[in-house]
Amino acid sequence: MTLDVGEAYRIRIETIGDDHFSWLRQRKYAGWVIIMDEHTKQYCFPLINNYLAGEQVVTVTVAQGERHKHLETCRDLWEELFRAGAGRRWCCLNLGGGVIGDMGGFVASTFKRGMDFVQIPTTLLSQVDASVGGKLGIDFFGVKNSIGLFADPVAVWIDPRFLSTLPDREIRSGFAEVVKHALIADAAEWERLQAATQLDHVDWASLIGRSVDIKRRIVLDDPLERGARKALNFGHTIGHAVESYLLEGEDRLLHGEAIAVGMICESWLSHRAGRLSAHDLDTIVNYLIRLYGHPEIPEAGFPAMIGLMRQDKKNDADEINFTFLDSPGRHVVNETATPEVIQESLRYYNRIRIQP
Repeated sequence: MTLDVGEAYRIRIETIGDDHFSWLRQRKYAGWVIIMDEHTKQYCFPLINNYLAGEQVVTVTVAQGERHKHLETCRDLWEELFRAGAGRRWCCLNLGGGVIGDMGGFVASTFKRGMDFVQIPTTLLSQVDASVGGKLGIDFFGVKNSIGLFADPVAVWIDPRFLSTLPDREIRSGFAEVVKHALIADAAEWERLQAATQLDHVDWASLIGRSVDIKRRIVLDDPLERGARKALNFGHTIGHAVESYLLEGEDRLLHGEAIAVGMICESWLSHRAGRLSAHDLDTIVNYLIRLYGHPEIPEAGFPAMIGLMRQDKKNDADEINFTFLDSPGRHVVNETATPEVIQESLRYYNRIRIQP
């Protein structure tokens, strides 16, 4: 499956093969650099390594995980590029999940004022979300993705084979973004997803294609996130704060797990605002709890989480910005809630009891 993001770049959802690298060679780059983490070096790099013969390729491996998505890691990467003699006529291939895609794209786009890069996402989360849309960046001052820029790759190559290298928890984490896309923009897809509680029997190529197409259409409408693209923030205002607050502790959540918490809380806010029906709220909550469980969010941390939400890039003035649901498949952007009501949504989440 191939999807065009306007005239900017093409998303190819298929097994990566010689045709991909033949296309890259035709662009006559002076050299290639591949950025990966320890996991993708061991499990994913061997699936493409045989296509690199005869090329000038520099490989750089960084530590795995969101904890390393910061300025010091970027400094190390820039230094490696200088040592390798890389220049603007090189191309950077980012082989990894959302951290590698965000950070590798940021490094490539700022090195000597920018080199081309290809996103090769290897996690479900990055395949359906992080690799599409040109948003790049790193975490800073305890806030996710707070330093960065918009820059498009020259291509996105999505190979569902990479998903077989992931533990079940990582697959579930990425699936949260699939759920988000359906809830904000595709009621029919939401209905299909409700039958998908066992993620080991999924046609990933088809599901990824439908989910990426939702994001692609939203991005084309609003490439710089000034209006309609804020729909993609559903679940993320609260979810990012929960994820950041728990990041350094023993009870840290993966991105998708935190976004599931955020989607529950923000669905409740939508209901409280008179938009989402009680029936739809219950359906969303029950589905997400079945998939992601119910980790309690420490109430002592609520004020700190509100502080993190105040740093969200999409806020206007002193108001915390949200995307609410009118119903599954229909959303509204630029909604707000007070800190007191936001904390009540977190208390609602902690009080949830699912009937067996």
